[in-house]
Amino acid sequence: MRRLRALREGLFSCGGCWSRPPVPEDGGRATESVPAAVPTLADRVTSLSNRLQDEEGDRAETYRELERVLQGDDGRLQSAVLSRVIAAASRDMRAAQGVTEDVRTAASDVLVALASSHFDDVMYELQRHMRALGEISEDFVFVTLGKLASSYALRCVPFVGMTLFALQTMLSQVGSRRTLRAVCGVLEQWAKAANTYLRHWEKCPFPRMGEAQFCSSVSPLFCHVVGSWLGCEEEEEVKQAVLGAMAAMMGLLLHEEKHRGRVWEQLPWLLGQYQQVQDTSRVTKGLSYFLEILGEVKIPIPKKKVQAISTAVHSQLSDESKQPSEEHRSELSYCVLLLARVCPEHTVAFLHSQLGSRSEAARVVSLDLLRALVRSAAAEGGQSLPLLVQAVRTVLRDPSRKVARAVLCFTKELLSCSVQSCSAWDLVAHVFARFSQASVRLAQRNLSQAEAQEEADLQALCLDILHSLDVSVRGMTKLLWPRLLQYVVPAQYTGTLVPLSRCLRELAERRERAGHEDGEEEPGVVAFRDRAKLPTPQALLARLLVVAAAPHAGGGCGVAALRLLQALCGEIHGAVGTVWAVKIPFLLQYLEGESESCLDSAEWERLLLEFLRTSLETIKSQAWTMGLSFELSQQMGSYPQLSREQAFLYKAIGMSLAACQHVPYVRGELKKYLLGTNYLEESEREGMISVVAGAAESHFHLALEVVQEFGACMEERPVSGAFNRLKEYQEGKRAWTHMALMLAYSQIALCAPREQLPARVEREIVGHILQHYRASCQVLGFAFSTKDVQLKLSLIRSVAEVSRAVQGAGGSRRGELCYKRELLGTLLGFVKAEPRDCLASPVRQEAFVAVGHLSKLKPSLTREENRNLLDQCLQSVMPLPALEPAEEEGATAANALPVQCPHAQTMGALGELLTALLEEELTSSWLTEMLHVLEYWLTSAKEWERERALQACAQLLGAYEERFELSGENSFGPFGSMVGLLAPLVCDSLATSRQRAGACLGHLLRIRGKTLETGAEEDEVQPLCQRL
Repeated sequence: MRRLRALREGLFSCGGCWSRPPVPEDGGRATESVPAAVPTLADRVTSLSNRLQDEEGDRAETYRELERVLQGDDGRLQSAVLSRVIAAASRDMRAAQGVTEDVRTAASDVLVALASSHFDDVMYELQRHMRALGEISEDFVFVTLGKLASSYALRCVPFVGMTLFALQTMLSQVGSRRTLRAVCGVLEQWAKAANTYLRHWEKCPFPRMGEAQFCSSVSPLFCHVVGSWLGCEEEEEVKQAVLGAMAAMMGLLLHEEKHRGRVWEQLPWLLGQYQQVQDTSRVTKGLSYFLEILGEVKIPIPKKKVQAISTAVHSQLSDESKQPSEEHRSELSYCVLLLARVCPEHTVAFLHSQLGSRSEAARVVSLDLLRALVRSAAAEGGQSLPLLVQAVRTVLRDPSRKVARAVLCFTKELLSCSVQSCSAWDLVAHVFARFSQASVRLAQRNLSQAEAQEEADLQALCLDILHSLDVSVRGMTKLLWPRLLQYVVPAQYTGTLVPLSRCLRELAERRERAGHEDGEEEPGVVAFRDRAKLPTPQALLARLLVVAAAPHAGGGCGVAALRLLQALCGEIHGAVGTVWAVKIPFLLQYLEGESESCLDSAEWERLLLEFLRTSLETIKSQAWTMGLSFELSQQMGSYPQLSREQAFLYKAIGMSLAACQHVPYVRGELKKYLLGTNYLEESEREGMISVVAGAAESHFHLALEVVQEFGACMEERPVSGAFNRLKEYQEGKRAWTHMALMLAYSQIALCAPREQLPARVEREIVGHILQHYRASCQVLGFAFSTKDVQLKLSLIRSVAEVSRAVQGAGGSRRGELCYKRELLGTLLGFVKAEPRDCLASPVRQEAFVAVGHLSKLKPSLTREENRNLLDQCLQSVMPLPALEPAEEEGATAANALPVQCPHAQTMGALGELLTALLEEELTSSWLTEMLHVLEYWLTSAKEWERERALQACAQLLGAYEERFELSGENSFGPFGSMVGLLAPLVCDSLATSRQRAGACLGHLLRIRGKTLETGAEEDEVQPLCQRL
């Protein structure tokens, strides 16, 4: 007791001292009113102790309430009150009979709470009972001692010797399993208290106690437990208690060298408990505690012990039958982390060896553990990081998706540590490779749903790594620049372009700020640059423009590509900086807010090609332009046929050839595409046409000459035997070639300079188009009437494009085409040949468009010729069968849409043709004749024919109304006759016919109003039409 009194002041200074609250200067007297008295700590404790003494209410609940009071107020109690509480709690805690387990536990907890402010009094009480133990039921004394050591470790240190000595004298008397568990709890907590003191002894006010003092007290107990209790009990709770005591005592004995031999001898027993106990998490906690102490004492650990610990922990993580909880897995990983701090090389070597295991789970666990070691290794300077990277490299080609994911997680952790090491950054290449591999597998579409999801998850993880990549690490600019730049051009990395663009833009900015002097380079940087094949400036420009051409593909990479292009302007060519500073922001602004469905693809493509043209004009280097043409050709095979990217590449090649003034090179490239094209493939045919037409913008005569030479050689190419010629025709090779050349000629005409076209359009363009058309209609040299829809469409498209080109070349004057009547006859023949019972092809629609363009050229047709032309076109459209409602056929609206669209498009093309014919002679008399041609169909007995005729009539009258001022007429004579023709139709059986008849009358009224200078307001006519 004297020792307790002597240590009072020191102990309270460790745990916080109690001080009396300051007394107010007025002595606590109230000045205005006397508030209700607040119960003091002594009052509440006294009240509760009285309830215990009088045995009022639930005794366990009273103890719990008392515990809450003591925990909420650390004030000191009067001696009498304190003694009453300690006596009551001690009595109930040790009671053998008549007291429930719940009450005994609550009484023990009250003593622990009371020790916060009266530690020596509580400890005296417990030590007194320790020396007087004799009854087996007093195991709660041990339990409470364990709780005290757990809660007040440093305060318990002066009592370690006497407590452990008392335990030593009574170990032989322990008979029940309950008491054994309680004693083991004391051993565990008091050994841990000693370890805590050795770790933080400087925080204690009393003289330092050495390791030997603690070890000498624990050693006999350790020997007794090893000799008497290990392996003697089968009860799970006893095993767990012994395990906790052993781990704590082993950790304490590590502090003194003479006891370490016995500790290493018991390590196999500790690891063997993984096979003996049901709850293996307790084994892991004991092992992690032991390894923590081992790291603190900084002593070498035998290699075999490292192997044993690593094997035990690794097997717990990789055994799929055990499936530890997440908390337990974290504790197991923590054990490996602690072991690696003591002996990193042996630990990493063990994990490296496990990466060669046949077990997928073992490999995944090893990678997860290596990942756990990364951050600690980086915090300690990163000396062991190369060992970790070297180990992981051995499984980069592992086919398992789970292993691949673990490798990517390791890479992410490694790169997040901002390491300055070439070996670490080399794993970035694996991220790109894994992304590409997943893209290929997903594109094959032969995976199960689960496998496809795993590949998609791997892709997402790759992107996550690249998005979080920190390129701001000092000294990394020259290291990362060549490593990342090589992934811009290959198409398989398109999906990574958004994070890749960010990284390269940041690096480009750092390079510019540093003037390309970003510190010293590692030797690995120079070596990598020497062996890496970095993209050429032309390859970068070609690739980024192609990506921008499909801005929403690959996760929306178009914006990223343009921003990277602007950042790389200095790398691509020094002359483009000023131009791109204006042009690229304009392109980005155009894309802003434009979704894939809203974007005008043709206009966007035109803007990019114009950007390319401006760039090449700024660069003014023939060699550079030829290099760009070569790179564009090289990248062609990276994209699928008929893709937007491939179509843009062909147009960009044509643009580059147009910018190149080296005529022999341009000639050679044009011949290459004409000869190398597979004319059976649509994408290659269209691509060749784009190249030739693009080059014709600056090399019109050259392009025309090369195409003519190719066509002549094709006709001269011998094909032995009639059978071979017939076979070639059936395969379509010659026919597709002829069709491609027809379209090439018409596209050349569209792209040709205006001033150069008129001189060569008749004989060398239209003449060759007709020549190739006739050649396609021959077999064995004999002409026949073709039924090939594609051949018809090719000629129709060619005629339309040449007509547009001639119109454009004529400027304000009307263009002239001597082949006009021949071409019109051919097109009308196509229209007549179309079946009258269905829209089997778009021939009618396309022919109407072509006839409309052709009609605008000289020589003009007579009124009778135009009337006949109109009549033939109407006869091909009006008799088509009516469209049945989708509901009547049991079809959905979605199924009906493909049928309705060709009809609507054909009627729209007919309306454009009517407008073009009207413009041939913009007079009311010609309008009247056109309506007389329509009159037959307006009075048809078939309601769908009347409906179509009214639609055409409305289009015609609308066109005349818009152009009435241009006619120069002051009157509209046919007003009455037209009203008489159309008025009865407002009572038609079809609602659409009634509305269109009303629309026609509205046009007539407005035209009439213009002649009378009164006008008919739109809001007067439109409501009437809607009511019809």
